[in-house]
Amino acid sequence: MIGSGPNGLTAAIVLAQAGLRTTVYEAQPTIGGGARSAELTLPGFVHDVCSAVHPWAVSSPAFAGFPLAEHGLEWIHPPLPLAHPLDDGSAAILAMSLDETCARLGADGARYRRAMAPLARRWRELVPMIEAPLLRWPAHPWLLARFGALAIWPAAPLARRLFRTPAARALFAGNAAHSVLPLEALASAAFGWVLAAAAHAVGWPIPRGGAQAIANALASYFESLGGRIVTNARIQSLDELGDASPILCDVTPRQFVAMAGDRLPDRFRRQLEAYRYGPGVFKVDWALRAPIPWKAAECARAGTVHVGGSLDEIAASERTIDGTALSERPFVLLAQPSLFDPSRAPAGQHTAWAYCHVPHACTADMTERIETQVERFAPGFRAGILARSSMTPADLERHNANLIGGDITGGAQDLRQLVLRPTRLLYGTPLDGVYLCSSSTPPGGAVHGMCGFHAARAALGGRNPA
Repeated sequence: MIGSGPNGLTAAIVLAQAGLRTTVYEAQPTIGGGARSAELTLPGFVHDVCSAVHPWAVSSPAFAGFPLAEHGLEWIHPPLPLAHPLDDGSAAILAMSLDETCARLGADGARYRRAMAPLARRWRELVPMIEAPLLRWPAHPWLLARFGALAIWPAAPLARRLFRTPAARALFAGNAAHSVLPLEALASAAFGWVLAAAAHAVGWPIPRGGAQAIANALASYFESLGGRIVTNARIQSLDELGDASPILCDVTPRQFVAMAGDRLPDRFRRQLEAYRYGPGVFKVDWALRAPIPWKAAECARAGTVHVGGSLDEIAASERTIDGTALSERPFVLLAQPSLFDPSRAPAGQHTAWAYCHVPHACTADMTERIETQVERFAPGFRAGILARSSMTPADLERHNANLIGGDITGGAQDLRQLVLRPTRLLYGTPLDGVYLCSSSTPPGGAVHGMCGFHAARAALGGRNPA
């Protein structure tokens, strides 16, 4: 197993459960890939280096089958999954309670309920279909068809057509912007629906102690099955692994091409080299002397805050990720875990985590613009900053080689590339016993382990899933 991200560890567990002697090789000194934590600012302040809030982890069919609680993983649910502050001092909210959310949406509550209730009610049936290769026949085709009819739309025009109030439109736009697509792109609405449905069904929790706790629990369970993890062990070539089989690679197409070398047929190599990576992110972590002083009180009860104002403003920001410009008012995704997990900071002090989308491999420093956006909805925020850590796309890629150009989703998530990802072989390769299992395979980005789960199942079947 090459790579110890959530997908790599999940794949390793599945192989170990099947009785295979399995070794995980990790290039970095610490395991975890996109689920790592570190003291990025000051001693005693624990920050999530990449992922921070995990609705997909608690929804994951793979993780549900592992005894991760017995290996130290504990979930914390903030009182509100999400708040979205507006310029008038109010905030739209996404509560676990569908009734509470609909009541706060006022005139749009009934429309929201009609669309959302079936998805939230049948979330556990919907998730395995969303998190499986789309080429497979679904277990509940009518439910998936209902979701697809909502998901296929571009988010911005759908929000304007479906909702009447600025609050409902902004709330939906913020969720849809997790797609890392312009909100005029087909299927960008899918993220708006699934993240809201997840909030109502399972919440948007944080792991006690930081995202590293997810990787540590997966690793602990893997080792309890007899597995072995080797860190500081960068695999440059598949030749280094001798006749080991199967070999699963939690890497993106670019790294795999380098590892496989001249073993790959020319046609398959060209397909991988043509794989398109998505926009990047610019990330800031703060050590704070006090909680963020939000104008809207609801924001202090939320684990996640979407800082971006109106639908129109969010859509304008996300249109810049194609590289034509940089947003002066970027849409900022912010988490404030220490409000609910005091282990993240010294007593009475706090951490916050935030990022915005930027063009692929962008070199601009977005720190000032991000902080200006937060200050806009939380006057006095800057006065509470003790220290900060800013990470460009290049910094993120240095930390985790899978984050090509700062792309945290494993590749562009548009319709053209989402279904056959990274090629029609999905997890398979032309090399006997060699598979891909990173977020560049279905179902794509986020911490859920399902890419690794499906790849390992394919490997155990002795054939490529295509």
